[in-house]
Amino acid sequence: MANDTRKISIRNKKAGFEYFLLEQFTAGLVLTGTEIKSIREGKVNLTDSYCTFGNGEIFVLNLHIAEYKYGNQFNHEPKRPRKLLLTKREIRKLMTKLKDKGVTIVPTELFINDEGFAKLTIAIAKGKKLYDKRETLKSKDQQREMDRHL
Repeated sequence: MANDTRKISIRNKKAGFEYFLLEQFTAGLVLTGTEIKSIREGKVNLTDSYCTFGNGEIFVLNLHIAEYKYGNQFNHEPKRPRKLLLTKREIRKLMTKLKDKGVTIVPTELFINDEGFAKLTIAIAKGKKLYDKRETLKSKDQQREMDRHL
């Protein structure tokens, strides 16, 4: 990365509200040139994305990377499936964890590391019930009140 000192970090805030995040992994992404340019502009939406397996590999689906505004006819498709780069041991571990009922794999953060590569943090997640979500909101409100009075 030449002279771009901005840190790109896009978070999936909905994931922390909808799921209990059990274990996290950091994976590389297979991207095209216009995709990385859009990520550097911050034009990414992680909200409805999830991960799935195919042919012993892991893919992220519904990850929306907006088309690059200066792209030509070779511009990328915004919601195409993208391959994640993990070791075989990590993929096997994810496959065994995914066999449990109510467990899924969701992206939690997309960032660009110090070498300029796009990385995606994924988490093994278990869905929250409605009362768990209410409890999360209640504890956040209480924490906010305590911070306000200090």
